[in-house]
Amino acid sequence: MAKIAVLDKHTAELIAAGEVVERPSSVIKELVENCMDAGAASIQVEIKNGGVTYMAVTDDGEGMEREDVPVAFLRHATSKVRSAPDLDAIDTLGFRGEALASVAAVSRVELITRREEDLCGTHYTIEGGVGGELSDIGCAKGTTIVVRDLFYNVPARMKFLKKDVSEGNAVAAVMDRLALSHPHISFRFVRDGKEELYTAGDGDLRGCIYAVLGRDFSRNLISVDYTLDGVRVSGFVSSPSAARPNRTMQHFFVNRRYVKTRTAMAALEQAFKGAIMGGKFPSCVLFLELPPETVDANVHPAKVEIRFIDERPVFSAVYHAVKNALEQDSAPKSVSLPKQGVFKPIGSQMKLDYQKPISPPVVSSPTPTVTSVPAIRKPDIVRLGDALSGDEKPTLHVTDVAQRWGGLQERASVPIVPTIDEPIERSSEPSKLPEETQDAVRTVEEQEIKPPVLYIGEIFATYILAQMGDSLYVIDKHAAHERLIYNQLVSAQHTDSQQLLAPISVELSSEEAQALVTQSEVLLQAGFEVEEFGSKEVLVRAIPMVLSGCDIALTVREIAGGFLQGKRTLESSALDWLYHSTACRAAVKAGDLSRPAELAAFAERVLHNDDIRTCPHGRPVCFSLTKQEIEKQFGRIV
Repeated sequence: MAKIAVLDKHTAELIAAGEVVERPSSVIKELVENCMDAGAASIQVEIKNGGVTYMAVTDDGEGMEREDVPVAFLRHATSKVRSAPDLDAIDTLGFRGEALASVAAVSRVELITRREEDLCGTHYTIEGGVGGELSDIGCAKGTTIVVRDLFYNVPARMKFLKKDVSEGNAVAAVMDRLALSHPHISFRFVRDGKEELYTAGDGDLRGCIYAVLGRDFSRNLISVDYTLDGVRVSGFVSSPSAARPNRTMQHFFVNRRYVKTRTAMAALEQAFKGAIMGGKFPSCVLFLELPPETVDANVHPAKVEIRFIDERPVFSAVYHAVKNALEQDSAPKSVSLPKQGVFKPIGSQMKLDYQKPISPPVVSSPTPTVTSVPAIRKPDIVRLGDALSGDEKPTLHVTDVAQRWGGLQERASVPIVPTIDEPIERSSEPSKLPEETQDAVRTVEEQEIKPPVLYIGEIFATYILAQMGDSLYVIDKHAAHERLIYNQLVSAQHTDSQQLLAPISVELSSEEAQALVTQSEVLLQAGFEVEEFGSKEVLVRAIPMVLSGCDIALTVREIAGGFLQGKRTLESSALDWLYHSTACRAAVKAGDLSRPAELAAFAERVLHNDDIRTCPHGRPVCFSLTKQEIEKQFGRIV
């Protein structure tokens, strides 16, 4: 009996639909791209329940002829490609003829369309790939497609959909990219009856960026416009001071198509090398225009990834375009100063001429009268790093180390002696100390066993030098402090929060904002209190105590990027990344000025605590050089 059989039409369409329609966002992308190819000047998108139950896309494009409507829902039916040579020079967003057929195979679709020259419109319905009848309908010029009950006939696919909020966030992200790619088209996005996006469609890219990505992002932009080897690069990049902790705000468009290209991303970050610190990433909205025959857009089902025939000119064009823009932005600006020597106050006729200052006359001061005063004992001053003789050991009194170094206690030696009025009882039996006192004594005895730590100094405002025993230790103060804070966060059942006097407003992408709001319980456990404030903005009302004085907006953006990577569960192990981020932000930074007393106390705590040997990210906290290793370097021993 034959084992190979040809699938029936319905089953084959369901399989093929999976390559194009993965979730509601992919449906919206395909439908809106068809609207843009139809010459629409305004496009409106509305979804309900994340797009799972309802999606509607309306445009004012050229519309469709009645006889073309049922044909458009057939697989590989398209008006954009006629023959194989056309695939070598694709200048439209859609070209495969699979979108409408794939959508209709897994949902209930209703289409309404009218051309400008037609007296009445055309109404057509299709469910599960089975088409209905054509009928007349009154409508405006353009096309409206309504998609209901996505995957109603494929329950297995329905199980893989995420929550309505997550699916809606994905649709919002698609709308943001489509709006950025065509600033001359007016976009309106309505989600569950609430408008979340509107662009004017006046062709102003900066204004479009403001509407899509927010005020803070559009405030720090550098214009880019450069052509090299037939590749034109235009748009905007963020200033180095506005670097972000992730790449979520890097948007690249090749011939007006949003793509993910490692070539352009590497060129962008290479151009920013040296201008931003490590671990930070530039943001951009960059358009690459090059001949269609040099780009292959038919390498990914969603057409998000593309292939360049030659990547070198693309890399060079992006690199030099961004580098040139950064250099022009950092060039010193000419400032016109008033003529030297004249100062004219505003609203006054008074004129003040600057003259060389006259030296004051020398007056001999009378000899002060010395009176006898009580002798005051000058306090002993211990200068850290000075050589000490014998067993002399300085006692450091650190007053404000606890706040900066995460709970270091002040050191003081206070002898315990009985007062005169207290009788001294003598007993032949050995005295028994309370249990708490015995624990304290054991702790002191254990500490006394460890060798003392001699603070030597600090180099590069980053590394602490200290000696313990016969070894020299070099301690990275940021990494060590980060590990110390991380250990405290992990050991605590709930992170202490600090209520802010005024909430901090943080602008994010629509995906980032919704991710934070939906994970409020995780944030609350970590010490953050965040609430929704618009579709692309959140209010931070409380922060962990350890983050006092840190850049809260930058920290929140980094956490939002972590949520988008799927770090969303409530288990303590899954909160590690959040504790990593919090500890990194709260820790003292490399280059920060620190007092010797702080560094000396901190070095002793690090070297006497075996749990502080690597930072939460795995980098070493310190390394040591033994006396023997140093003497080998100087040839004292072999």
